[in-house]
Amino acid sequence: MAIRFLRSSALNTLLSKRVRAEKYCQHPVKTASECQVMRGTVRFLRVLQWTMLSSILLYGVVGEVLGARAHGVDPSLSYVFTTGGVAIVGMIFVVRRTLVLRSAEGLVSRPDDALALNHWRNGYIATYTLCEALALIGLILRFMGFSFQQSLPFYLGGFVLLFFFGPRKPASA
Repeated sequence: MAIRFLRSSALNTLLSKRVRAEKYCQHPVKTASECQVMRGTVRFLRVLQWTMLSSILLYGVVGEVLGARAHGVDPSLSYVFTTGGVAIVGMIFVVRRTLVLRSAEGLVSRPDDALALNHWRNGYIATYTLCEALALIGLILRFMGFSFQQSLPFYLGGFVLLFFFGPRKPASA
């Protein structure tokens, strides 16, 4: 009877460890979509993406309601902000190439790799932050007295980039 109890206890311990391992992907999994941590990360990134998309729409409304009336402004200021916007777009593509895409390659073969998953998630967060910064340039221009038409490319650029760079589970190419 004691042997049966010990065998049953050891079996329960092994099963509970296996359940925990499956929950946190500490065992070999076939694809990234089978990993629960990956699914949770993608869900978090989608919520973040949609929140930031709605905030960009809010920037347009706030800029129109509270922004200064359009008046003549120094055109060199427009060139400075446009150059900054182009630099931000360039940084977005660099961040995606260095953090998101490289980490996604590693996650295809090892979806339980925590370091690669963190790089992948942080790459998306950095991309979204840069898209938001692009839209904020539009809001800043609006408060400085630029017209809505002059601010609109920054709002649209941030919105479109943020929309199209949605989180996707890494898949083999």
